[in-house]
Amino acid sequence: MAVRAKSINPVVIFGGSAALLFVALLTVGPLIALWMRADVSTRLSGSNWSAIRFTVFQATLSAIISISLAIPVARALARRQFRGRALLLTLLGAPFLLPVIVAVFGLLAVWGRSGFVSQLLIASGGERISIYGLTGVLLAHVFFNLPLVARLILQGWGQIPAEHFRLAAQLGMRPADVFRRLEWPMLRGILPGAFLLVFLLCTTSFAVALALGGGPKATTIELAIYQALRFEFDLGKAALLGLVQFSICAIVAFWSLRAAVNANFGGGLSGAVKHWDASSQVLLWQDRLVLLGVSAFLGAPLVAILIRGVPSLGNLPVTVWPAAVNSVLIALSSAALSVFLALSLAAMIDLLKSRDSRLSSTVEGFGMLTLAASPFVLGTGLFIVIHPVADPFALALPITALVNAAISLPLTLRALLPALQRQRLVYGKLADSLGMSSWVRFRVAIWPEIRRPLGFSTGLAAALSMGDLGVITLFAPPNVETLPLVMYRLMGAYRIEDAASVGLVLVSLTLTMFWIFDRGGRLGHQS
Repeated sequence: MAVRAKSINPVVIFGGSAALLFVALLTVGPLIALWMRADVSTRLSGSNWSAIRFTVFQATLSAIISISLAIPVARALARRQFRGRALLLTLLGAPFLLPVIVAVFGLLAVWGRSGFVSQLLIASGGERISIYGLTGVLLAHVFFNLPLVARLILQGWGQIPAEHFRLAAQLGMRPADVFRRLEWPMLRGILPGAFLLVFLLCTTSFAVALALGGGPKATTIELAIYQALRFEFDLGKAALLGLVQFSICAIVAFWSLRAAVNANFGGGLSGAVKHWDASSQVLLWQDRLVLLGVSAFLGAPLVAILIRGVPSLGNLPVTVWPAAVNSVLIALSSAALSVFLALSLAAMIDLLKSRDSRLSSTVEGFGMLTLAASPFVLGTGLFIVIHPVADPFALALPITALVNAAISLPLTLRALLPALQRQRLVYGKLADSLGMSSWVRFRVAIWPEIRRPLGFSTGLAAALSMGDLGVITLFAPPNVETLPLVMYRLMGAYRIEDAASVGLVLVSLTLTMFWIFDRGGRLGHQS
């Protein structure tokens, strides 16, 4: 039995090590290349330190608010079955999948000084509201990240076997007892990773702070890096700020992973879960109000985008469709590479977990740190590395797909790892005792557990790549475009209505791609 278990270890270790090396080279390599070309005597100014403090503060606050709101949303979805639930699950994926520039447009249409909410306040005798500054940054980050955290937590609720809730009902447990005995242990394993994920996303956020930051008092590290590269061409300051950002994210990453406590609920029959503890009318209306509130909060900006974009759909630029093909090809290849890397890393992390939990947490932390790298530092560093041996502009699409895969890797890893660890805890010893081959073990034990998160994470990676406006702006020649780049150039030419129509096409393709993969992973399952 021990020999069979060890025979697959070299393959898992080799695949995971190769993925880890790729992550390390892509994350640290461009930073080193930039540092070698920079003036290392550069020092940070007072405004740079102010940007660092604001970045940490808003990222921490955004993560806390997003998680606090996501828990009741995920609980309501976990214990209620209703018509339109699948549509609401798709809506939960929409904000995070929207291109940032499109989503900010929708938020301003609802919450801006000329938005829907301000108009209602004026009509009722109030004053306009301003969402610029810390308030706007928090609002946008919660809009993006609350749905993502809710989906991750919902997957955790799905890992609690239905038999546990049935036993809790037979024992007469109150909702508070069910939360303490079943739900809280699950949350303790998921919330640190969710906090880390949101913190990293908010720390490296650029477009949100640029559009809604509102001046020097609400400047982030990413904005400071952008200014150092674009206006000052100070490579040393950009590299130093990138290093500070990476260090902050690394500290938070290892703290979060050490705080996680995995819960083992054992196996179950994977049937539909009935929550007898939530059958009271009070809890029923509480869940209804929660779902209604989150639907309004997430849906209103999407409706605003739809209203603005539909009238100009008949005047789409001819460059839209070639750009759409490029975007889809980049998204599919990026998602495939991201999922492959995530599965390789997750398999190695899961293997190490039973032997050296500290090493396992270290590897997981490195797998999450691609989000800590500044896209501007990454892009500039890659340009410096590639330019002596090849034309970076000719490699615009492959490089964009590569970078997008690295950026989405932490998200796919965070979605796949808990499911892979659960199958080992539940079925690992049984599979070893039965002498299952690698293929049989995968088909019988692993695939049923990872199918749902695999579909979700593949759709997420593809959608994020569809809406990316990062590396492509640095490398794309004039005749190569993606949909976000087309929209960006239209907005720069003040063709706002045309840009809105392109944004609507981009949103439609993005949500369709996410729905196809996510729905494919959930076929035949109840949640």
